[in-house]
Amino acid sequence: MRLKIYRVLLLLFFLPFLALPLQGEEVLTWQQCVSEARDAHPDLYSALAILQQAEADKQIAGGSLLPQVAFGVSSQGSGTTAKGGSFSSSYSYFLSAQQLLYDGHKSSNQVSQTKEVIKGAQYNYRVVSADLRFALRSAFTQLLKAQELVGLAGEIAARRQNNVRLINLRYQGGREHIGSLRQAEADLAQAQFEVSQARRGLVFAQTTLASALGRDNHQPLKVHGAFQATDFSAAKPDLALLAKNNPFFQQLDTKSKAARYDLAVAKSAFLPQLYLTSSIGSGSVDRLPFDAVDWNAGVTVSVPIYEGGSGQAKVAKAMAVVSQHNAEEKSGYLQLYDYLEQSWKSFLDARQMVVVKKKFLDAAMERSTIANAQYSNGLLMFNEWVIIENNLVNAKKEFLNAGADLLIAEAQWIQAKGEGLDG
Repeated sequence: MRLKIYRVLLLLFFLPFLALPLQGEEVLTWQQCVSEARDAHPDLYSALAILQQAEADKQIAGGSLLPQVAFGVSSQGSGTTAKGGSFSSSYSYFLSAQQLLYDGHKSSNQVSQTKEVIKGAQYNYRVVSADLRFALRSAFTQLLKAQELVGLAGEIAARRQNNVRLINLRYQGGREHIGSLRQAEADLAQAQFEVSQARRGLVFAQTTLASALGRDNHQPLKVHGAFQATDFSAAKPDLALLAKNNPFFQQLDTKSKAARYDLAVAKSAFLPQLYLTSSIGSGSVDRLPFDAVDWNAGVTVSVPIYEGGSGQAKVAKAMAVVSQHNAEEKSGYLQLYDYLEQSWKSFLDARQMVVVKKKFLDAAMERSTIANAQYSNGLLMFNEWVIIENNLVNAKKEFLNAGADLLIAEAQWIQAKGEGLDG
């Protein structure tokens, strides 16, 4: 009776803990990963901050084209400490305005330059997004591969264990020698090592994906997906058009345009500046309210005469910057074209390699089934049988690697086109 009461109390004690859900691995799809990285990754926030800085610079540059208004008030007192000394005070105020009429288009060129900088920041955001998508897709694929590899390594280890039992029975029966048994045991040890290695690789792949998502915490993750790429047409696309539409090339193009506007700004330093000025106010009055108001209006012209050669140096520097960015734009186009060519080739190779490795796997499985039956019946020698077994193990690994390589090659091709997380 006491034992039953004890069991009931024990059950009541642990029941709340049994009702708690077990914390398992978080399962993510590819679209969930894309959505999370797009909303939370710090690299995108950094690129967005660069864009916001460029937009602020445009407003700063545009301010010089608008009227400049200033207002000031001052109060001043004076007196003496001598006997019968006196004290007096005076007040003054002013309101002045200035409007730029002409400065050789310097200010307008500065505004145009900042517009190109904004475009460059927008293209930079797309470049960062494309690079982030490739890193995220690579991490997603590596975790997907690691998950499959853990299962495959366990399957291989179990198969090696069965082989050791079989060979040991044959050795005990005098139908196999000790060398065959030791070889089978070594193969088992290798398989068990690969199981441990695969589990460690799984943890590392989970950590890499969490970082690619922009997460601070690195909890266990699991991804859901398949080693299948989008069914692209085998027709080769227009690589020249893709290169020119790539945000990296467009970013280089905006830098070239901004440099040309900067050159125009440097040249405008030799031109006169014309301002319309006006002011209203009163000064040095000794009491309030002011009983008199002064005003004036006029035009101010400023003509640069000599600046110690700094103007010519600025023009020469700006011309060199233009040449630099023009060369970088051409070089960037050539690099993008080569990268697109190489990525397209790698993608087609990876697609075809999956088909080839599948055929090798099917053949290895058929040969293994036949070889196992022949070896059990004494129709096949150990050396021949173990080669077929190893071929099957290698074929499974290579097929898994080919599937992962296909997804990576697809991700590289998408990155080469400049498509990001929004694509």
